[in-house]
Amino acid sequence: MADCCESELEVAGLEASQRRVLIIVLTINLVTFVGMVFASWLSQSSALLSGTLDNLGDALTYSLSLLVVGAGVVAKARVAVFKGALIAMAAVAVAVQIGWRMYHLDVPVVAIMGVAAVVNLLANGICLYLLNDHRHDDVNMMSVWECSRNDVNEGVAVILTVGLVWFTQSALPDLLVAIGLLVMFSRSAIRVLTSAFEQLNAASRQGV
Repeated sequence: MADCCESELEVAGLEASQRRVLIIVLTINLVTFVGMVFASWLSQSSALLSGTLDNLGDALTYSLSLLVVGAGVVAKARVAVFKGALIAMAAVAVAVQIGWRMYHLDVPVVAIMGVAAVVNLLANGICLYLLNDHRHDDVNMMSVWECSRNDVNEGVAVILTVGLVWFTQSALPDLLVAIGLLVMFSRSAIRVLTSAFEQLNAASRQGV
């Protein structure tokens, strides 16, 4: 009986910790998203736009993750499928932007792009740090961590883009980095969806 009570307390403590972390990273992403919308519009940067879309997708992802903390495996896996679909939609949006930019190769405004990229990377780094301890908890937290890691990779890529755009005075680096981020988002969506469907198939075989 004592072991059972201790186990229940550990689970409750873990779920409370997950909720607390998700609320913090959700707030960070919402605030960052608002700033990135204006920055991507003012700078006319495709790479920065990809970060903006990613922040919006993450805010939705964290909201959904909060709803299924403490839920069963099937519920978490179904939400993970939706998260994977959100990442895939972000990839499609970036692809559309890339197609448009190929015919409008205006050089992004480096100063605005640089400040926004640094702030975005710092915010995403904090989120990844907070989520790291929960990455192996379950498929729900794994998919959230995956999204946050994408954000950090994207943030580093955008900062490198700022330097290349400044050095070359060309929009081409911005476009090339946006294409690289498109590939990263696509691969991430595949990983999240594969893991989620594996969980659903396992639950189905067990009759859950």
